[in-house]
Parts: sequence; structure tokens; C-alpha cells
Amino acid sequence: MVWSLLYALTRNTLGLMLLRVRGDTAKEVEFFVLRHQVAVLRRQVHRPTLEPTDRVILTALSRLLPRTRWNVFFVTPTTVLRSHRDLLARKWTYPRKTPGRPPARREIRELVLRLARENPTWGHRRIQGELIGLGYPVGVATVWRILHRAGVGPAPRRADTS
Repeated sequence: MVWSLLYALTRNTLGLMLLRVRGDTAKEVEFFVLRHQVAVLRRQVHRPTLEPTDRVILTALSRLLPRTRWNVFFVTPTTVLRSHRDLLARKWTYPRKTPGRPPARREIRELVLRLARENPTWGHRRIQGELIGLGYPVGVATVWRILHRAGVGPAPRRADTS
């Protein structure tokens, strides 16, 4: 609603400025200068970056020109339609959440590493059983993953005291 009102106001304002303020000779000279500047810029910049305000102004100006003169724009009608589709997609899509399970709490990670450090003969299954007994519901794979990421090897290799 706001965008359509802004668009209509911009289009009407530009129409009044361009058609009623200046004389024909001044308009023709300005058009010639602007066309030459656009030709120079097109040689230098292959793909200009447009802000939303630029898109609104160009769209409003396109409504003032007949369709046969739309070749003066470096923005094609498909570009305007694509930006409209992108706008709708941003409005109606939900924010993405990271897939998968949430990471284990820091308290649990520290407890797993402490149990592994203090009991070098315990494997990941034994540590998981002790955590369950202490009231921490943790899976075996979670304990193994915590140990693996911390660089703690399997129990028989940790227990080697020779």
C-alpha cells in the first residue's frame, strides 16, 4: 500500500516537472546531454547497482514514456519484474533456521571432558552412562562427538601409561 502510494506520487511529480516546467528547446538539449552521458557510462560500467529508490524512479519514468521508447532505459521490464518478485519473496518467506540439532550445552561438554580426563579407562559409552546417572540425558554419539572434537582419543589409547 505504501509502495504504491509512493510510486504514484513520484510518477505524478516527475510528470509535472518534465512536461510543464521547461520549454521544448531546453528539454531537447538536456535529453541530448543525458543520452550522451548514458552512452559514455554504458561503455564504462557493464552492470550498474541500483538501490530501491532508483528502481522506483525508473519504474515511474517508464510509465510516462510509450513502450516503444523503453530502449533508453538500461533497466529492462524483466528487471523491474524480477525486483518485484524478489521483494515479494523477501516479504513472504520465513527466516531460515540452521538445520539439525542444537549443540550440546557448554556445561555438558565440560563435564564429558572432565570425566574423560579423570578416568582414562572409560570409553564414550561408560561416560554416557555416568552422565545419565547424574541426570544429564545425553546420547552416546553426542559424547563421542564431544571427545572427538576435543581431540581426545579412544579409551584404550588414553589409558596407556607406559
